[in-house]
Amino acid sequence: MTKRVEGKVAIVTGAGRGIGREVALWLARDGAKVVVNDLGGSVDGTGDSSTPADLVVDEIKAEGGEAVASYDSVADFDSATKIVQKAVDTFGTVDILCHPAGILRDRMIFNMTEEEWDLVLQVHLYGAFNMVRNVIPHMINNKYGRIVLFSSGSGLGASGQGNYAAAKEGMVGFTRAVSKELEPFNIMVNAVYPGGSTRMTDTVPQSTTQLRQDQREAVGLTTTNPSEPPAEYRDPGNNAPKVVYLCSEAADGITGQVFGTSGWALSLYSPRHVIKSIHKDGKWTLDELDQLIPISLGSGLINPVPVEPTRN
Repeated sequence: MTKRVEGKVAIVTGAGRGIGREVALWLARDGAKVVVNDLGGSVDGTGDSSTPADLVVDEIKAEGGEAVASYDSVADFDSATKIVQKAVDTFGTVDILCHPAGILRDRMIFNMTEEEWDLVLQVHLYGAFNMVRNVIPHMINNKYGRIVLFSSGSGLGASGQGNYAAAKEGMVGFTRAVSKELEPFNIMVNAVYPGGSTRMTDTVPQSTTQLRQDQREAVGLTTTNPSEPPAEYRDPGNNAPKVVYLCSEAADGITGQVFGTSGWALSLYSPRHVIKSIHKDGKWTLDELDQLIPISLGSGLINPVPVEPTRN
């Protein structure tokens, strides 16, 4: 079959492990020249190592592809500039950006420190800006670009992840805004909610995992088969072909969207829109709101964090 991204130059952040690694490998197999960026730190963002990125580069080259490693951090603007410059110096330009890089500093909000808040936003949300801002001059010059930002279903609300959820859902708003700005230049910008068994998900407490499942069931986001899916369903590689499609010319005109890529499904999420409204000609009084909201806007609301049953 035709290689859909033949000759394109792609940057994949956080590509040394997990979902980023799989995306980098798939892009290379489909013909792209890949900058494999990874700081090589731990899940909480501490430390660094060149090994993860180097191993993926070696794997790509062993399969006959073209790749180069980058060890700079996406969290700093000047450092992100170096990542993009590595692509330009090595391959001449940038056509594709995938931003899966991320860290976790999970903490209940009443225990979270300012540092834990800042670090997560710097990698995920600031990292998205830093990378996009640095690649778009090249994409505008080429009149072509594909940008896929890796958000998360946690942005819909996940206990113990206020920093992560804020950063990830912030990326959705960022995606929708810049997609409008960049579409005239043939640059498509989309976000994905990925999933899979990775070292990051392995750190999430079982109680939080169960809460997310309860939330999905409450809004009808369940599989048709209630039985436990096979281990292959949790393979992070399941995200990769869907992401590569969004990086290809075939995705022309698809922009400003949020896709779920976890498991074997590919899902399109609806944008925010008004589902109920109450109206009067003039200002509301509190007495009127007391009377109307419980039977209108407040009726049938789903508690995103239901009270857990008491355990004896």
